[in-house]
Amino acid sequence: MKAILLGPPGGGKGTQAKKLVKKYGIPQISTGEIFRNAVKAGTEMGLRAKQYMDRGDLVPDEVVVGIVEERLRENDCREGFLLDGFPRTIPQADALAVMLEKTGRKIDHVISLEVVREELIKRLAGRRVCKNCGEEFHVMFKAPKVDKVCDLCGGEVYQRKDDNEESVKNRLVEYEKQTSPLINYYGQRSLLRKVEGVGGFDEVFERILKSLGE
Repeated sequence: MKAILLGPPGGGKGTQAKKLVKKYGIPQISTGEIFRNAVKAGTEMGLRAKQYMDRGDLVPDEVVVGIVEERLRENDCREGFLLDGFPRTIPQADALAVMLEKTGRKIDHVISLEVVREELIKRLAGRRVCKNCGEEFHVMFKAPKVDKVCDLCGGEVYQRKDDNEESVKNRLVEYEKQTSPLINYYGQRSLLRKVEGVGGFDEVFERILKSLGE
């Protein structure tokens, strides 16, 4: 299976990605991870990306696409893959289609986790993190036993700046700007599988499998 997973911040994308790659035995291609790996390995595209990143500039599409292409050439991607964080724009989606066509491949499914904004704000603004060990908590779903004290190491549990309500709303606006065109793009190509993302992890996963015809 060759698929793309779309989902807003707080939508549960990370959890569902892990379940999908385990079930189908395919690698999860996360742009953040492959960027770090390409830079560390000193690949041609990795070195080009590093030049922009060192200057604090955005990495241009041609380099982003090049790094993804390098990763998709690797042997573990022959039977399929799950793209997470790419494409982010219509030009990237077009480039991906051309890239795959070269090797006789194409995207089978684009899974879009749908969660209403109010639920996302509640999930994200309730997140807390231990300053010491990085353990994550949530005021509604997984509160520390002692207020502001980590269950694991006793460190201070706090709310990160990008998890306050105003920051969360800004992140969601940016996501919607980026993703709305992709929803239409893949919908017009009959590849989009919209999945209700509210509910238990297993319940949402069953919905994903049903949308894939399982």
